[in-house]
Amino acid sequence: MVNWGGNCREFQSLDKSLSLWENRNSYFLFRGEAMGRKVEEKSKRQQLREERLRRQQRQRITTLLIVVGAVLIIVALLIYPTLQQSLAPAGEIVQITPRPRPNANFNAMGDPNAPVKILEFSDYQCPYCKRFSDQTEPLIVENYVATGKVYFEYIPYGPGGYPIGQESTDAALASFCAGEQGKFWEYHDILFANHTGENVGDYTIKRLEAFAQAIGLNMDQYNQCMKEKRYEDKLNEGIALGRQNNVGGTPSFLINGKLIEGAQPYSVFQQEIEAALAAASGQ
Repeated sequence: MVNWGGNCREFQSLDKSLSLWENRNSYFLFRGEAMGRKVEEKSKRQQLREERLRRQQRQRITTLLIVVGAVLIIVALLIYPTLQQSLAPAGEIVQITPRPRPNANFNAMGDPNAPVKILEFSDYQCPYCKRFSDQTEPLIVENYVATGKVYFEYIPYGPGGYPIGQESTDAALASFCAGEQGKFWEYHDILFANHTGENVGDYTIKRLEAFAQAIGLNMDQYNQCMKEKRYEDKLNEGIALGRQNNVGGTPSFLINGKLIEGAQPYSVFQQEIEAALAAASGQ
């Protein structure tokens, strides 16, 4: 007789083993798929992160290139005018005949102890300053400076205390460098003799050098003086003095401290000088 009960127990045990094996395989199968999805998701996140980093790096490089380009453009704009001046030919030079400047001392003339002191605030590119230099100053020199009544000093200046432009600044420094060699007034005169307008190339570096040669300056000394901007402090001191005395446009004058503005006719200066002389003498 067959023992089916024992066989049934064996079949049941085998069936459980098979079920357990299947469950385990299913577990590993599904778990493996889940792990695969996680790896895939991680890979996508990594790709997005790397792409974001590359995009940020490209943006930084682009920004850097824009900044560098802007700096180069600014530098070029600053350098170009100077380079253009240095390459421009001097052109024709209007020669001068030196005018009398009694007791000339650098940018001043006359007796330092004279009862009347006149300070002229002027710009070499100012057309009205040129008019005063050509028409009125010679009469003041003849009638008052030469007679010991007036001490006269020229101070490079500009509207509101600022030179009209770079040419004005360079011309002022050049005139001081000429003064170092005892020829301030000759250089002053040749500047005005060659003035035709504002910032039109009258006072390029080449032309300033040509003026220096025309009046017989030692060019090595002149060039070194200009290279060092040796009289920049003196120029700034004059500008500060004008501002302290409320000097606005050019030309302007302080006659014993009294402000006279504009290229007034000689008669106006004569009246003011006579009044200052009378006040100085106690009359």
